[in-house]
Amino acid sequence: MVQILVHLLHAKDAVPEKSSLGYPKIVTPEVRECLITKTCADISQGYDPLDYEQKYPPDPIYEEAQPNSRVWRVCIDEFQIFDADLAEDARDTVDVLLVFAGLFSAVVTAFLIETAAKLEPDYVQLSSSILYEILVVQRAFVNGSAVDLDPVVSSPNALDFSPAHAQLWINGLWYTSLSLSLITALVAVLAKQWLHQYMSMTSGTPLHRSLLRQFRYEGLQAWHVPLIIGLLPVLMHLSLGIFFIGLIIFLAQL
Repeated sequence: MVQILVHLLHAKDAVPEKSSLGYPKIVTPEVRECLITKTCADISQGYDPLDYEQKYPPDPIYEEAQPNSRVWRVCIDEFQIFDADLAEDARDTVDVLLVFAGLFSAVVTAFLIETAAKLEPDYVQLSSSILYEILVVQRAFVNGSAVDLDPVVSSPNALDFSPAHAQLWINGLWYTSLSLSLITALVAVLAKQWLHQYMSMTSGTPLHRSLLRQFRYEGLQAWHVPLIIGLLPVLMHLSLGIFFIGLIIFLAQL
């Protein structure tokens, strides 16, 4: 009730929009005053929207466990309150991780583009060396002088190329960091789909809806979805730490 009063007191002026029943959906100053008066009257009369005895009429005798009885309606209300808190916390965590994982993956990819080229020979420099040695041979042939074959044989070392150990470590760490970041993003997307399916509304009697919600909740716990969502920040922190280790080694080589 207090939240309703605060919302009404802070509601701005708006053009009233009619609902299907003919009542305004958007609160105007005139309607706000009427609603505040009615809400205060309800509070003064002791009305509690969380009191199921006031919210739902009692069931006829011997029909307390029927599909449309009050007990199942109360269960649905309690389930909605519990599930709303659960989904809100999980969605906030997943949304933040999705944004951070996307930006972080882009940063790591930019670094990898720079360092991955050092894992293979510099073919541009190798081509320049071969062309220079061809020129030396041709010049010696024209002048009729002897050709020194040692530079020609020893210069192309593409087959004997081996990247530096530091480059292997840097690229290995950064590829690992990128993989963990992408895995985090993938699992976060799957978690959002799980939560959307879990919170989706169903039709049917209150008994059917209660049983279906319990089935979904047990499946959520059986697949350890809350635990998986809780481990996503740890996975993202691990990816960030591995990236910084590679960054330290990269800066040490400069």
